[in-house]
Amino acid sequence: MGKLYLVPTPIGNLKDMTFRAIEVLKEVDLILAEDTRTSGKLLKHFEIGTQMHSHHMHNEHKTTEGIVNRIKAGENVALISDAGTPAISDPGFLLTRACVEADIEVDCLPGATAFVPALVNSALPNDRFVFEGFLPIKKGRQTRLQAMAEEHRTIIFYESPHKLLKTLAHLIEYVGEDRPVSISRELSKLHEETIRGSLKEVLKHFTEKPPKGELVIVMGGKK
Repeated sequence: MGKLYLVPTPIGNLKDMTFRAIEVLKEVDLILAEDTRTSGKLLKHFEIGTQMHSHHMHNEHKTTEGIVNRIKAGENVALISDAGTPAISDPGFLLTRACVEADIEVDCLPGATAFVPALVNSALPNDRFVFEGFLPIKKGRQTRLQAMAEEHRTIIFYESPHKLLKTLAHLIEYVGEDRPVSISRELSKLHEETIRGSLKEVLKHFTEKPPKGELVIVMGGKK
C-alpha cells in the first residue's frame, strides 16, 4: 500500500519551499494539483518532472475514490494546492478522510500557510484563537457574524480584495467600530503589508487605498 503526502507550497516567496517538500514531490508517483497550470510553474522552477493530475473543489467528489484505489494498489501520491497547506480553505479534507477510512497512511509536511504569520505579527493575543476561513457570501453570513461578535478569542479569516470594504462594514455593524484588527496582504511577497488599528481606522485606510492581493484579517475578541 502506498501513502498520501500533503505538501505545503509557498504562498508567495518561492524560497519558502522546503527541501523535504521538493524531495517528496520528486519521489512520489503522482502529484494532485488544484490548478495544474499554476503548479506547473512551481514544478518547473524546482525541476520536478512527476506526473500531475487535477484535483480541485469541483471534481474532488468524483476523483477521490479512484485516487484511494491507486494508493491502495501501491502508488505514493502527493497533494498540493495553489499556495499554502492543502485543506486549509483549499481541497484536501475529503481525500484525507477517505484515506484514513481506508487505513492509508497520511503524512502532512509542515510548511507555509497564510494565517500563521498574519496572526503572529498582528500584535493581538495568540495564545487562543479561532480560524474561520472565508466567510459565507450570503447564506449563513449573518449567523456567523453574530457568533463572532460574542467570541472572546482572536478571530482569523481570509478575504479577497474586492470584498474587503463590505466585510469591514459588516464587522463594524456587528462588533463595533473600535474592535482592534490587523490586516495582512501579499504575505512573503515584495509588497507585503500589514495594517493595524481599529475597524474604523482600517476601513478608512482601505477606502482611500484600495487593497490588492489576498488578505488575512485578524480581529481581537470580545473583551
